[in-house]
Amino acid sequence: MLRRIILAILVLGAAGLVVGYLIFARTPHGYLSLKSLVAPAKNVLDDLVKNVRGIPQIRQSILICGAVGGGIGLVGAAVLGGGRRRRR
Repeated sequence: MLRRIILAILVLGAAGLVVGYLIFARTPHGYLSLKSLVAPAKNVLDDLVKNVRGIPQIRQSILICGAVGGGIGLVGAAVLGGGRRRRR
């Protein structure tokens, strides 16, 4: 049962990250590159540009979607798998 819960957390957490990326990383010119979302700022000017573009807020929103997906996986697997016990 624990294996099923962990798998549900990982799968739905990853799905939440993908959905969050599709929702929040969209710009008028397409989507932000994954590199710009995960790469740290190289210098002060790069940090300023990322802050003006709203990269930290976009990154936070995507991570929140992933966490919500993982939470749904945890609760869903615990509730759905709680009634099934194997007999030995």
